Amino acid sequence: MSDETRKNDFDKLVIAVTGMSCASCAANVERALKKLAGVREANVNLATARATVLFDPRLIGPLDLVKAVREAGYDVVAAPDEVRIRGEREYRTLRISVIWGGALALVIFLGSMRHWFPWVPGFLRDFFVLWALATPVQFVLGRRFYKGAWSALRHGAADMNTLIAVGTSAAYLFSAAATALPGFFRRAGIEPQVYFDTSAVIIVLILFGRMLEARAKGKTSDAIRRLMGLRPRTARVVGEDGEREVAIDQVRVDDVLIVRPGETIPVDGIVIEGKSSIDESMITGESLPADKGPGASVVGATLNKWGSFRFRAVRVGEDTALARIIKLVEEAQGSKAPIQRLADVIAAYFVPAVIVIAVLTFVVWAVFGPPPRLVFALLNFVAVLIIACPCALGLATPTAIMVGTGKGAERGILIKSGESLETVHRVDTFVFDKTGTLTNGRPEVTDVLPAPGTTAERLLSFAASVENGSEHPLGQAVVRKARAEGIAFEAADEFRALEGMGVEAVVGGARVLVGSQKLVEAAGVDVSSLTAPAERLAGEGKTAAYIAVDGRLAGLVALADTLKPSARPAVETLRKSGLRVVMLTGDNVRTARSVAGQAGIDEVIAEVLPGDKADVVRRLQAEGRRVAMVGDGINDAPALARADVGMALGTGTDVAMASADITLISEDLGAVVAAVELSRRTIRTIKQNLFWAFVYNVVGIPVAAGVLYPFFGILLNPMIASAAMASSSVSVVTNSLRLRRAKI
Repeated sequence: MSDETRKNDFDKLVIAVTGMSCASCAANVERALKKLAGVREANVNLATARATVLFDPRLIGPLDLVKAVREAGYDVVAAPDEVRIRGEREYRTLRISVIWGGALALVIFLGSMRHWFPWVPGFLRDFFVLWALATPVQFVLGRRFYKGAWSALRHGAADMNTLIAVGTSAAYLFSAAATALPGFFRRAGIEPQVYFDTSAVIIVLILFGRMLEARAKGKTSDAIRRLMGLRPRTARVVGEDGEREVAIDQVRVDDVLIVRPGETIPVDGIVIEGKSSIDESMITGESLPADKGPGASVVGATLNKWGSFRFRAVRVGEDTALARIIKLVEEAQGSKAPIQRLADVIAAYFVPAVIVIAVLTFVVWAVFGPPPRLVFALLNFVAVLIIACPCALGLATPTAIMVGTGKGAERGILIKSGESLETVHRVDTFVFDKTGTLTNGRPEVTDVLPAPGTTAERLLSFAASVENGSEHPLGQAVVRKARAEGIAFEAADEFRALEGMGVEAVVGGARVLVGSQKLVEAAGVDVSSLTAPAERLAGEGKTAAYIAVDGRLAGLVALADTLKPSARPAVETLRKSGLRVVMLTGDNVRTARSVAGQAGIDEVIAEVLPGDKADVVRRLQAEGRRVAMVGDGINDAPALARADVGMALGTGTDVAMASADITLISEDLGAVVAAVELSRRTIRTIKQNLFWAFVYNVVGIPVAAGVLYPFFGILLNPMIASAAMASSSVSVVTNSLRLRRAKI
């Protein structure tokens, strides 16, 4: 049994977890889940506060998973919006705590620094007053750190809360002892000093950092909230008793709905009556409105510009394109990129290592430090504990992934996972399907060549009059061209389709043939006057349709599946970036090379059956290439699944989303280039975040331990350490938020 088949036997559950404050917390939850029998995968995302678990339902159930999270010391919420609501509530609580704590810490700081501020009232210099002021900061505002540390300790783990609780408690208890038992210190040759200001300021600064972090993390989910805000709340349903307005969740498949100018389309459907122009930019990223008429598909949450029309509901509720887009973005934001693995490994050992370093720092200073040794040992012990920050490591990758996938969704680029987003920038070969990807996917008239004595307008009029009764794609292309040129055509009589050759009919009393060269020559028509142009057009990969009127050649029209306007610029940009571009098609070599030449592609693999496209991708991978396959997401599904990155163009069909790693809602191939650029910028941001998070700790912890003191007499004040720790997490999130302003 293949790995993919086994994976299909597992269920996936997304658990909203609250109470996580750092990378170590996320690692604790992940370990608790992975220990359970039946759990195949468990990924915990600190930024989204979600755990994604793949489990065997025959061995374990959702309630067991929730129980494991709670036993690890964290809480689980059921409603999807509850995490956001709790996040907003947490931000308000932190803001109040910072205001009250800041006021108390300021008073404590002024009273403690009596040499700096001689104007401070005398009673504030009293150690017992400072103790009284510091106690509510330590145990009321700081209770969250004790609660988190105790939960971790009960499960044999340690996290950021442990470092803060131990560090501030050491400063607080030392100061309390110096206040209550000053004689003991004096007998030991130590003048009693208090550091209530250190513990209080540290707690307030860390709370302030978490407040800023909470606000910044909230902004990383703006893309999801904007998408959700697009959802209309009501719809106008047409029934036997006329129109009635209903809640959006009451709309059913096959209901007929009416949309008037300026209204939002409520659900996905097919237009059955009327015409309009639809602004689909919020879904596709396309700036120009799309014209819609009977038979055209419309997408829920898009804006009707000017016309009124009726349409039949096709997808409602969670099946709409918008709902699926939101789900896809949420899953991507909750996923991990491979680059995060290093940070996860470090986070698992980080807090215990910091505690060991802090204890060693205390011992070394207490034994070998200058007098007063105990004071130096305590301050450096606290500084090491406080400056260490696994939060920045934990937020470095997920915040960038959240912002990057959200930015992609706004551009019409739906990225399935963080791994997909990371892989795109490492791709060195892009394979493009031809039909429907590089080309428009339907034939269009490219050339109109009238025979001597006939005008182009008369030629198109005859051809369109006959083809108006045909359902053949080539015939419909002729009719579209005539309408676009404003050419009138008549009703045809005695219409007859000649299988494999063309059609004939009587137009205005004249017998008209439209079809292949073989058809008109069989009717005795001389085509020699247009033989040379016809051969030239065939060399360009175009199909020639001859038109004969009453036995005489009237001319020919050339048809081809035309190249998308965005194809050549996209290909040129990719090639300028040093990427290999290949076109893959089932067409004959001559047609394939003609289209490839127009697109600026030199390498063509033609006459490939749909089922063999995956083999072509496999051969390229065997050469050591990292391959991205760009196709329409339906007949290219095997190749999309086989490629290192599959990119499906279309309107977010089920097959496209299932087979591809990235779905490009817009048919603009510029989205392929945008996806590559988005991946590069996101990975660059992640690397910047990880670099500064690592450097911060690699440099900060030794400085806090006092390694510079023997050479330069420099020690790191614990209050400065706490400010640096708080700023590190905020800087990582802020750096990730810069992606929102990127022009992609």
